[in-house]
Amino acid sequence: MLTYCPYPVPYLFDYPMRIPWIPLLIFLLISLFSDIYIYRCLVTRFKNRLWSRLHLWSSVGLYALLICAISLPRRGGDNSMLLAVMWMIYTFISVYFAKYVFVAIDMIAYIPRLFRRKRWYVLSRIAAVSGILVFATMWWGALIDRFNIEIKEVKIHLSELPESFDGYRIVQISDFHTGTYGNDTTFVAKVVDAVNSLDADLVVFTGDIVNSRSSELTPHVGPLGRMHARDGVLSVMGNHDYGDYANWPSEAEKKASVQYLKDLQSSMGWKMLNNSAVKIYRGNDSIAVIGVENIGDSPFPVYGSLPKAYPELADSVFKVLLSHNPAHWNDSISGNHGLNIPLTLSGHTHAMQMEIAGISPAALRYHTWGGLYADPDSTHYLYVNTGIGTVGFPARIGAEPEITVLTLTKN
Repeated sequence: MLTYCPYPVPYLFDYPMRIPWIPLLIFLLISLFSDIYIYRCLVTRFKNRLWSRLHLWSSVGLYALLICAISLPRRGGDNSMLLAVMWMIYTFISVYFAKYVFVAIDMIAYIPRLFRRKRWYVLSRIAAVSGILVFATMWWGALIDRFNIEIKEVKIHLSELPESFDGYRIVQISDFHTGTYGNDTTFVAKVVDAVNSLDADLVVFTGDIVNSRSSELTPHVGPLGRMHARDGVLSVMGNHDYGDYANWPSEAEKKASVQYLKDLQSSMGWKMLNNSAVKIYRGNDSIAVIGVENIGDSPFPVYGSLPKAYPELADSVFKVLLSHNPAHWNDSISGNHGLNIPLTLSGHTHAMQMEIAGISPAALRYHTWGGLYADPDSTHYLYVNTGIGTVGFPARIGAEPEITVLTLTKN
């Protein structure tokens, strides 16, 4: 059954469709407190009033920028409008996250004042340096890190794997969000070249090729059409690919946009598995690759049907499932002995585009947010690719664009 939620709840990695007013109000109050605190620090610590005035007027300008970003149409505007809003909001938060860090550390420097002692001046200097580093890190993520491709080699040992497929190489990419790059195909072409260099038996794309409108893919059809593997390129739909993140004059135009996305992928030579499956043969052995349309947790719409894609899910055929949202594996596949699906490949999480030393805020939202997972009996494996592109904010901080090389081996 198809269920539809017209206004998905915003997450850090899914650009907000509705403005969350209460969190925004809290965010603004914290920002105002930070500005007042920093202004008083500049007035009391520097005789020259230039610094305090620069801070005051730059803060006014940033609030004006934020108001402008909030006021612009996000669902009804075109892709250039969405990009403008993303960059304006990112500029604001990059400055204010740096301010938050400075204020938090600098306030600790005042603890000796409670005992009538001098402020810890060294800690105030550390606060200033820390704020600068946060600001620099965020812009490094926006200008450099989101273009630094990381190729991950993963071996998965599967006792059910047919002998002829021992050493079979699947290259997985996910969450391209091509609209974020506008008409610039440079990075998309770089990804394609990297994939083509990996000697893949099969390339799979696990959804979210656009942000909100199928037309975003049009400039990138040429480069993506060069992607190849011995057994071709297979793809599935992600939650962003259905037009649910844009306003449409009519339901017919929305459906036409989705069909256009499918037509574009077909013209690229990609085979879409929309609740369907294909078999790949090596001699007398075969494996099935199943693709479902988006199935995930609330509030994301459910379009997929695993029984429709492959009715005999308990048969002896070795299966690889492509399902965009890893919540599908957690809810329906992990621990389910009635399903003979040894391997599922997903994307969706982006690791919230932030990962430092293997730690990501995505763990607060998803138990399976990036990397290889297995259920308690190790009968079902899941690999979550953290994606290529960006959405919500145009940066990747630590969580670099991922291309995964999955080598299947027989125990």
